[in-house]
Formats: sequence, C-alpha cells, structure tokens
Amino acid sequence: MINLKSLEEIEVIRRGGQILANILQRLIKEVRPGVSTEYLENIAAEMMAAAGGRPAFKNYDMGDGIFFPSILCISINEEVVHGSSLPARILRDGDIVDIDLGMEWPTDLKLRQELKIPINPWSENGGYFTDMCQTVAVGKISRGARKLLKVTAACLVAGIKQVKPGNSLNDIGRAVQTLAEAHGYGVVRDLVGHGVGHYSHEEPNVFNYEIKPNSRENLILKPGLVIAIEPMINLGDWRVKIAANKFTIITADHSLSAHFEHTVAVTDSGYKILTAL
Repeated sequence: MINLKSLEEIEVIRRGGQILANILQRLIKEVRPGVSTEYLENIAAEMMAAAGGRPAFKNYDMGDGIFFPSILCISINEEVVHGSSLPARILRDGDIVDIDLGMEWPTDLKLRQELKIPINPWSENGGYFTDMCQTVAVGKISRGARKLLKVTAACLVAGIKQVKPGNSLNDIGRAVQTLAEAHGYGVVRDLVGHGVGHYSHEEPNVFNYEIKPNSRENLILKPGLVIAIEPMINLGDWRVKIAANKFTIITADHSLSAHFEHTVAVTDSGYKILTAL
C-alpha cells in the first residue's frame, strides 16, 4: 500500500530530517584514522535522545531471529550496507565508510504537544521517520576510491532530479544506472530504496536501475509521496553476498562499495529534499 503524506506530515518529516542531517554532519566531522565506530554510535545516541527522537535501526528485525545491533549502519570498504557499529571497529587510513542512519521524530510526547505536531498513527511512538547516509573518506584514500565516492554522490543527485509528478520510478533508476555504468561501475540489484515516513521502510521500492516499463512496480510519482533514494554502487561487479554475521551485505568480488541517500518528497512542482540542511 502506498501512503501519500499530507503537507503537514511532510513538514514534520522535514524538521526531523534536518535534525538527522545535523547528526550526520557531526559524525562525519569525527571520522578519522583511529576512531572507533562505537564512539560514533554514542554520539548518535546522545544527539537523537537530546532532540526527542528515537533510532530507527537499532533492534530492527532482519528476519530469521536476527535483530540489528546498533543505531548506526557503518559499512566499511567492501561492505555495501548493514554493517554494524557494534561491536566496535577501528577506522583506518585509506578506508571508505558509509554512515547510514534513520530516526523517528518526535517520540517525546511533551515535545510533540509543545510543537503541535500530529501523531503518526502507524507508529506506537507517534513520530515520523527519515533516513539518510553518506560515504566518506578516512584519511588519505586511493584515487579509485575517491572517484567512486564522487560518482555515487552524483548518482544520487541525478536520481533526485528526476523526481516530479508524472515521472516514474524508472526515470530515477535509469538516471542512476546510466551515470554509474558510464564509469564502469556495478549498480547493486539486490537492494533498493524505499518509501519512508509513516514507517522506516514502506512501499514503494525505489530502484537504482531500470525495470520493465510495464511492471506494476514502475510507479508514477504523485505529490505527497516520500521516498528514500539511495544509490549503492560498486567499484567492480554489481553482485553482492551476505557476510558471515548473516546481515551485513558485501560485494561478491570484494571490491569497494559506496552508498549515498536522502529522504525526498514529491511536490506539486518537483521535489523537496527533506534531509538537507
């Protein structure tokens, strides 16, 4: 089921998205060789709590009795997504690290009443969800890694620019795929973006590649749709596999992978990035 959001709900999601963006920017400033992922986790926990929010990923049901162990998804080098910040790992010079975080806001009842914010009836905590990520360098990285980060960030921009009423999800996916493959990179097929707002993950799937035009999943974009667009681009082949912990996704050929994401709303005239500062 596709849940379109009202203008009032989109404004709440935007305000939460600004908080999330501030948290991410603080985390990025702390990234350097020798830093522990647990240190970044603790910063995110403190900042979310202080803002009246709740982490969306911690204890998320991954299936098969596995629950995600941390607030942050920190994926390093060949890890595509779902790398955990706990137990602690040390960032090293030359690494690339994807910091992916989601938040439900506001979950504090007094804050919601004070700000006169509507309750999200689909969540027992009453807040609205946002999701974003960025892949950054740790110290000095290789030229190939630097180009991968630059192109993946550009893929996100290219996808977002296709967001407007009347366009389809394929317009987003085609823009991402065309740019990535022009540089010889692999576009991950097994993972996609998603709807967001009432839940941390909801319909529709937002593909980073072109699907069959007549597929029922090739949704036509309408005002009120809120989606997380998140290109996942590999330096090598597009194929992925599950790591030994049974929840982290890594590249099948162990090549580097980069991942960028924004929460975006379809507006009457185009789009609004809800996780932008």
